[in-house]
Amino acid sequence: MDWFTLLLILISISLSAAATSPAPAKSSLNPFTEKAALLRYWNRKIPNSSPYPAFLVSKLTPLSISNAAKFSTIAASDPFKLSSTLPTFCSAAALLCTAELTPSLASHPGDSAFSTYDNSNFTNYGTEAGGRVSAFKNYFGNETPLSTFRRYGHGSGGHNDTFAAYGPRGNIVGANFTSYGTSSAGSIDKFNSYSNSSNIPVLGFNNYATEGTGTQEKFKHYSDDSNVGQQLFSGYGKRGEGATLDFNSYANKYSNIIESGFSNYGENGSVTDIFKSYSENSNIPDNHFRSYGSGSLAGIEKFNTYREQSNIGDDSFASYHKDANYGSVEFTNYGNESSGSDAFKGYGEGSTNGQITFKSYFEDNTTFKSYAKTGIDFKSYHNSSTNQIHTASAHPGLKQWVDPGKFFRESSLKKGTVMPMPDIHDRTPPRSFLPRSIAGNIPLSASAVSEIFKFPPGTTMEKAVASTVADCERSPSRGETKRCATSAEDMIDFAVSVLGSDVEVRSTANTNGSQGNILIGDVKGLNGGNVTQSVSCHQSLFPYLVYYCHSVPRVRVYEAEILAVDSGEKINHGTAICHIDTSDWSPTHGAFVALGPGPGKIEVCHWIFEGDMTWTVRDRV
Repeated sequence: MDWFTLLLILISISLSAAATSPAPAKSSLNPFTEKAALLRYWNRKIPNSSPYPAFLVSKLTPLSISNAAKFSTIAASDPFKLSSTLPTFCSAAALLCTAELTPSLASHPGDSAFSTYDNSNFTNYGTEAGGRVSAFKNYFGNETPLSTFRRYGHGSGGHNDTFAAYGPRGNIVGANFTSYGTSSAGSIDKFNSYSNSSNIPVLGFNNYATEGTGTQEKFKHYSDDSNVGQQLFSGYGKRGEGATLDFNSYANKYSNIIESGFSNYGENGSVTDIFKSYSENSNIPDNHFRSYGSGSLAGIEKFNTYREQSNIGDDSFASYHKDANYGSVEFTNYGNESSGSDAFKGYGEGSTNGQITFKSYFEDNTTFKSYAKTGIDFKSYHNSSTNQIHTASAHPGLKQWVDPGKFFRESSLKKGTVMPMPDIHDRTPPRSFLPRSIAGNIPLSASAVSEIFKFPPGTTMEKAVASTVADCERSPSRGETKRCATSAEDMIDFAVSVLGSDVEVRSTANTNGSQGNILIGDVKGLNGGNVTQSVSCHQSLFPYLVYYCHSVPRVRVYEAEILAVDSGEKINHGTAICHIDTSDWSPTHGAFVALGPGPGKIEVCHWIFEGDMTWTVRDRV
């Protein structure tokens, strides 16, 4: 067969596909692109007349014919060689890559107001600056920030930085402040309303303000009302002189499972640390202080209203204030009405001329090991004989950790119901699928992906990749069938393998109604409203699109009109799934915190969020 005949056949196939399965802008689609090839694959695997879903087509690779061939060849020979052309690869394929690949803003003019910046590289920014002010206002929002602050403000004098409204309601907020403000003098850094109401904040402060003189670091309203995050302070304020570090309202207001690690913090320095209103009303806070203030001179640490009314928290103080001289540590109103445990190991050992005071300290399960024998004053130390674990009913704030309307009962899916709708926005950054010819040759290994995409250890993306791979490798739960789809072809194959070839895929049409009350209009239950089978696919944070797809037994799937409460006007078309069997769910699942009473006792429903989807057998009822 000659080339011209083959070309005519391929064009004919493409035109035939366009006639049977309409999709946006299909008439202009080059039949030789990867996107066109995927749509032909769709037609072979799903030969029904259901239209291509625009929300899925928009996620297909934008790679040109030449770039797809180029990168596929590299991936087939040695996928690790993709890292040698990473900036070009990431840009051409619309992938999520580290900010360090972008040009540094080191030469950005001083006295800058950074507003609505995202994924920027602040390496060597503000070096040897004097008398400057950099104000970060409304930095990030409703997305996944991955900025890089490295060697920021080295040797500066009087250079003030203000981080206001940084990362509000962000998803998997990642910002690493590495070697920030080293050898600076007289600077004031303010973190005000930082990463509040965010999901999975992962923040690292390494060697921050090291060898600084007369600096002030203020953390106010930091990670309040946040979910499942981690902040690590390593070498923070090390060898600092006359520095003041103030943590005010840190991880408060119903933050959930926040880990804070303070390692070698203020070591060999002369600093004042104040922890005020820290981890109040939080759930399962985990704070560990290791070699904190060791070797300090005249250092002052104050824990005031620390972890009050928190639930099942754990703190560990290892080698805290060790070998310090003329220091003062004060625990006032620590752990009041909370439950959890504290471990003090090597606390204050080798310190001289200092004073450690426990005043109004409330805690169960406290262990003191290798503790300094002098200079310790226990005043009003409370340790009850019983362990009280707070439950959702005993701790009303627990419900604050679950977005209103995120879970609801099946009875709510009835015309005329007014109910809250959660934030269903896709808060991950835009990425595209890779063609199977590329994705299929990249090992689904945390170490391999991080090496190829140059994600340094301990960074947000390195941890996100590891978490995604762990989910993919996890054994399925009882009755679950699962697969991680690293390409659109993988997703189609899995859905067809579970449900057969006569399938269709749905998602909620848009995000209208999010975070407000909505009125339910007409409701349709698929499969006549009977228990059915579906394949739900949830996107994971990865440099390219990877979906966790799974089929669970005993579900009902609904389509519902979503109306404005005040006008009754249709604003959205929702897809919801109801899990009828919840017996294998964890008792601490957010659905039971919000709805009660526990696993296997109720069905649980939720909307399909933006970016996610559910596949079902084509509905003919």
